[in-house]
Amino acid sequence: MEHFIYRDGILHAEDVSLVEIAAKVGTPFYVYSTATLQRHYQVFDEALSGMEHFICYAMKANSNMAVLRIMAEMGAGMDVVSGGEYARAIAAGVPGEHIVFSGVGKTREEMAAALRGGIRQFNIESEPEMHVLNEVALSLGTVAPITVRVNPDVDAKTHAKIATGKSENKFGIPIAKARAVYAEAANLKGLEVVGIDVHIGSQLTDLTPYENAFNKVAELTELLREDGHNIRRLDLGGGLGIPYERSNEAPPLPIEYGEVIRRTVGHLSCEIEIEPGRLIAGNAGLLVATVVYRKEGEGRDFLIVDAAMNDLIRPAMYDAHHDIVAVVEPEVGVEPVPYDIVGPVCETGDTFAKERNIPPMEAGDLMAFRSAGAYGAVMASEYNSRPLIPEVLVKDDQFAVVRARPTYEEMINRDTIPYWMT
Repeated sequence: MEHFIYRDGILHAEDVSLVEIAAKVGTPFYVYSTATLQRHYQVFDEALSGMEHFICYAMKANSNMAVLRIMAEMGAGMDVVSGGEYARAIAAGVPGEHIVFSGVGKTREEMAAALRGGIRQFNIESEPEMHVLNEVALSLGTVAPITVRVNPDVDAKTHAKIATGKSENKFGIPIAKARAVYAEAANLKGLEVVGIDVHIGSQLTDLTPYENAFNKVAELTELLREDGHNIRRLDLGGGLGIPYERSNEAPPLPIEYGEVIRRTVGHLSCEIEIEPGRLIAGNAGLLVATVVYRKEGEGRDFLIVDAAMNDLIRPAMYDAHHDIVAVVEPEVGVEPVPYDIVGPVCETGDTFAKERNIPPMEAGDLMAFRSAGAYGAVMASEYNSRPLIPEVLVKDDQFAVVRARPTYEEMINRDTIPYWMT
């Protein structure tokens, strides 16, 4: 079911008009749909039905506390990649035993905090990290549950900056070395091997790379069990893509992804962990902006909006596409017009779309960037001293600001002047 639809000519988030939110909150802002977040969790849960499984939401996609609380109430664990994300997950009410700690650069301090607060497992990315975690665990008189992230050298056929499963990527241990690394881990008294981890990339729109990677994990599982390891958990990562361009063919559905898991590793009697982020949060959010100026250029027209690359960096960083729609539905028969849609930041890269066909717009009109719920607000900055924009959560006919826009004074007061300059 679609939860961002036109009603009486106005785009709504569930039962709330975006015009109403804009009037009360001001633009630009992010808005998230509770119903969409819940539905996306449920479709993953249903896709893995019949298998022992645990869904850990990859909170790097969207770590707003309200979003985390929704996920926790649905029964999700969390996949975290920093001490700050771990602290957020705990603050959102997620038990430590439901948190998986990923990432290539975990520090001793982060490891210790997770061991003290509780942890489901650490996904180990390198041998040096494994030895450091062993030392930290022993110093605290405890044992750290681990999986080893293996790099299967599989091309995920995604954007180069979000591919993680090829041999030249920084992630994981080469799968050819896995048996030796697991043997080493078994001799470290501060560690307990519980399974295998693999993650090959983000925004995958083809299931074949998953099948190739999971087949390699299945083969490794059998070999490690022959070596005496109790492999009882398979962390298969996340990365399933979403339809950023509605005119294109839709990516595979979670149920199809679940069938690949059944076919490749379902016979191993392992608990299956997955870590979706983008597919849960991406299409659950919009970025809403106001046209500041319509500018006539040489051979093209520009719409200059009050959102910028510091608010939504994906187009500048990844050349990413976001569908852009008018908040007020155009009348039937109105022909679209090509615009370059740009922000106010002093960078040519502050461009959301070039020659994008959308309904004619003028200063003061509202537009919405679809599929902005993941890797939007979490990647935002205060470049050009532009305040971080509000995040709004909608549930049915209610909405609340779940992160407020800071004032200029709040931004400035975070800086301090050295005593010798006062």
